[in-house]
Amino acid sequence: MNLSCTYLGHTLPHPFIVGASPMVDDLAVVRRLEDSGAAAIVMRSLFEEQVLNDELASALAIDGPALSFAEAESYLPEPAVREADDYLQLLATVRDAVDVPLFGSLNGIHGGRWLKYAEQMVAAGANGIELNLYQLPTDSRQSGADIEEVQLEMVAELKRRIAKPVAVKLSPAYTALPHFARRLQESGADALVLFNRFYQADIDPEALDVVRRLELSDSSELLLRLRWLAVLSPQLQLPLAVTGGVHTPIDAVKSVMAGASAIQLVSTLLRHGPERIGRLRDELARWLTEHGYSSLQEMRGCMDLSRCPDPTAFERANYMELLRSWQ
Repeated sequence: MNLSCTYLGHTLPHPFIVGASPMVDDLAVVRRLEDSGAAAIVMRSLFEEQVLNDELASALAIDGPALSFAEAESYLPEPAVREADDYLQLLATVRDAVDVPLFGSLNGIHGGRWLKYAEQMVAAGANGIELNLYQLPTDSRQSGADIEEVQLEMVAELKRRIAKPVAVKLSPAYTALPHFARRLQESGADALVLFNRFYQADIDPEALDVVRRLELSDSSELLLRLRWLAVLSPQLQLPLAVTGGVHTPIDAVKSVMAGASAIQLVSTLLRHGPERIGRLRDELARWLTEHGYSSLQEMRGCMDLSRCPDPTAFERANYMELLRSWQ
């Protein structure tokens, strides 16, 4: 069975790639991911805040003694090991350990100098960059249009800085997602990744404190992604990757039918181990054979908005009919 697909300039043997996660911090796990069949690996994110904190710490370490007296250069401290440097070293180490495509990840909300680390990721061996636009607006004075313009410029700036492909990882929280997706394509994005998972904070009423809790995804989260894959796929000329909610072979089938070119896995690998990749790959191939498909490409997009039997099921009519059908 031909499971090959194209993503970020690479022809992959199948669509299952490892999404951004701390799994890359353990080189033994990284090797298991490749041995288990991972088609590509995305590094965990380097955050804008980490870069800015590094730069601030270096400035304070140097400027304080330098202002003491003229001969201060003799005891200027060595800059502390920085998170960004650690990240680049890790990326280079992972690059040396595996042969599959490896993509760096930047996570931020502003343009500017911090994006220079995309160039350093490429120099360290990254085959492309995933730009994670994770932002939860809380300022009532900031408009959605203003946020989108900043993000579009970030994509354009990354494309000016590097010759490698750039994927943009999005949240579903845009007023007109198809319009913004089209503008991202026009700004140079080479792929879109749907979607970020917003981790919700809880409240401890006894301690009067905010509690951070990480919950792994499950298959129920795939429905939101299926809708937007189906809507965006026929309207864009770039590959779409799905992330969040793919845990079973049928989840993968649905994602490809809705228009996904690649499938990012994290939670299911954390639950079941790297070997889960091989099982999903083999069972996807088996399902395609049993249902008369000759390739993954033949199935891709067969249930998107332009080709499915009932396009209204992805639109407002679905909401209305579901409410009316409740018994």
